[in-house]
Amino acid sequence: MARIAVIGAGMASLAAAARLAVGGHRVVVLERTGGYGGAVGRLAREGFTFDTGPGLLTLPAVYRDLFVKTGKAALEDVVGLAEVDPAARHVFADGTEVTLPNASRSGTVAALDAACGPGSGERWAELLVRGRETWEVMRRPMLEEALPADPRVFARDPYPVLRRGFGPGRHRPSLARVAAAELRDPRLVALLESQLLAQGVDPREGPASAAVLPYLEATFGVWYVRGGVRALAEAVYDRCRERRVEFRFETPVAGLLADGGRVTGVRLADGGEVPADIVVAGAPLPSLAAAADGGQGASWSFTGPRGEPGRFSVHLALRGSRPSGCAHRTVVHAADRQGALDWLFARRPAPLPPPGALTVTVLRPDDPATRPDGAHEAVTLTVPVPAHGAPGAPRAVDWNAPGAAEGFAERVVAAAEAAVPGLRERELWREVRTPADVERETGAAGGAVPAPSLAGAGGALLRAANRSPLPGLYAVGGWAHPGGGLPHAGMSAAITADLVAGGPGGSR
Repeated sequence: MARIAVIGAGMASLAAAARLAVGGHRVVVLERTGGYGGAVGRLAREGFTFDTGPGLLTLPAVYRDLFVKTGKAALEDVVGLAEVDPAARHVFADGTEVTLPNASRSGTVAALDAACGPGSGERWAELLVRGRETWEVMRRPMLEEALPADPRVFARDPYPVLRRGFGPGRHRPSLARVAAAELRDPRLVALLESQLLAQGVDPREGPASAAVLPYLEATFGVWYVRGGVRALAEAVYDRCRERRVEFRFETPVAGLLADGGRVTGVRLADGGEVPADIVVAGAPLPSLAAAADGGQGASWSFTGPRGEPGRFSVHLALRGSRPSGCAHRTVVHAADRQGALDWLFARRPAPLPPPGALTVTVLRPDDPATRPDGAHEAVTLTVPVPAHGAPGAPRAVDWNAPGAAEGFAERVVAAAEAAVPGLRERELWREVRTPADVERETGAAGGAVPAPSLAGAGGALLRAANRSPLPGLYAVGGWAHPGGGLPHAGMSAAITADLVAGGPGGSR
């Protein structure tokens, strides 16, 4: 039985702690803040509640597996899961609207044909078939197994390109180029690109393998956790407590202890030490990468891609009931696609984007737990934005600058009125959260949100391996393999727990 210290209490750390405790290890979780869940937080005020992190769940099978492997109660025994149907409503710049059903190929084809013209639905369906082929190639080696010693095998995009003539080069074309060639209709292109944009990746540079994202939604569905996704974090935390995981909150970690070429514990910010045979890091501390590499360079970089965007959220308390039959999720697409991408991914972004250059996701859960009564509604608006940084920092905006958050929030709310008419007239109050708030609350540099790992793009979207070069040190979470997102957090925990147990890495 080993002594294991887990750094951080985010979702991946919690999932790893539960799995490791089941293996008979003594597990202690060291969290710098006073709570758990990381980015999966909750805002409660005057009877309204909002998820401050992800509002929807995909691939719930990852957490079903976690609960099966760590105790008697199944996932659905401890949280309420509901399929979100329709999966999404999309509002395009030309006024076209389309509502897509959850996990229904024929329904999606019919909806797109009706909104965008005959043949549109079939072109979309054919692209998802190629997304499925990509998923079958990527699923096990990319997401369910440890990163190989030579990850360059994932540098090539496995998406089966239909149209040739994309030009010279070793790598396959970007998602944007494939979308333009295979979908042709700019509304369908926006529909596909929005999936990658929501992950903070530029579709003009991101790989075509990102077609797996809409495929996963269309195949495995989109799910809502009753009471909000925060309820899932609470359930995983409770499972850890059942397995006798020890939690020490308000306990920031300053670095590692090592002796004889392997990890021996962690050093706390107050000068204390926690001996450990194994350390599992759920936070991208620079000191960890330096220690793992012996201070020689960056052979193990627990940071991943640089310059990733963050998320800007506006939580709205509204008077008036939620209209019957309205979509849980609506995406309002930018009128100025080029301006939106140029602003978000600029090396020196302006404080505000050009007019019409926002893609806004509107979440309107039909959940009594989110509102004081039936005469009110809780709505969350989210937009990918540049991360927080000092004035002039690359790919960053100073979100603490006077008026920056308030001025941007006004633009977000104005854009969202395309999805919720009369939104501002119904507003009781709002809470605005910027990447600066995320950085302060979670410790993520700049409030950046890590994207999931994707094959292609020369390997630019790969993360650090779960096992470091320093024996006894492992990494989980969005900054480690297989990248960001709730499902990937659970996958990284399963891979790491298997590695610690002496396995090859993966959920067995």
